[in-house]
Amino acid sequence: MLNRLDALKYFCIAAETLQFRETAVRMSVSPQVVTRMIAELEEELGTLLFVRNTRNMQLTEFGERFLPQAQQYLLNGEKLFATAKQKQSAMSGIVRITVPRLPENDAILADLAERCADYPELRIDWRVDAAKLHLVGNQIDIGLRIGFEPDPLMIIRKIVEMQDKFVISPLLLAKLGPPEDLEDLQKRFPVSNLINVDTGRSWGWPLNDELHLFPKQLRFSTDDPYSELSAALSGMTCSLIADYMCNEHIESGRLMELFSDIPRKCWQMYLYRPQRTMTSTHVLKVFDWLTEILLRYYKK
Repeated sequence: MLNRLDALKYFCIAAETLQFRETAVRMSVSPQVVTRMIAELEEELGTLLFVRNTRNMQLTEFGERFLPQAQQYLLNGEKLFATAKQKQSAMSGIVRITVPRLPENDAILADLAERCADYPELRIDWRVDAAKLHLVGNQIDIGLRIGFEPDPLMIIRKIVEMQDKFVISPLLLAKLGPPEDLEDLQKRFPVSNLINVDTGRSWGWPLNDELHLFPKQLRFSTDDPYSELSAALSGMTCSLIADYMCNEHIESGRLMELFSDIPRKCWQMYLYRPQRTMTSTHVLKVFDWLTEILLRYYKK
């Protein structure tokens, strides 16, 4: 199948040099390739572009009329690519970002918006969702997630490690008395559990590699970590809450930590983007910006 753009390039150079051999040198191909390409273009157009003999060649009348049109077509194509490249380098386009709900979301977004202020053609699509969105279907460029194992097929930037903590309100602890151990906690205490939004099943309590419990006296379940935190703060439940969510409440005395001596598995907060053959300049820049912003908020 004829590549029309390439064929026009061969034709324009051949029209300039009036030599297929010189055209071949400029295009870094053999003279036979030039001869074949011109012949295919002439067949596509239904007429000759050159008249040739053993000593010289020249453009036909049609070839002379066709040459300025071909040159203009190639020039427009160069302008098209130059303009598109200039726009990309000028930070133009959309960046689709998915993040979980975090206490600092508003502040993080405000910092990112400040970075974007100098680039009016840069658009941000910001999705706050606990579910891991499909990268291709939702055309995700950048994601922020908290989990045990990042996808190895992604380009990852680790922000911080974090752990879960058993927390309870002072009021509920005073009412029931301190639990002797985890078994006592499961028997006597109303507890909450978080639902995995990707599977619809309970996360349970994944404490470490040897200990993964499932609550028995379940009083509250939800797919929203902040609703689970509210249940613990209200004195409704004893809950296993991520430290980045409950630390400030422990410091203020609104919550108390239980069993701090039990080893906990570490979660990772990480920024990721898909591995692609080419990633746009504006996506890479926003990826760098978000890395800097998140490290400022979460790096310990």
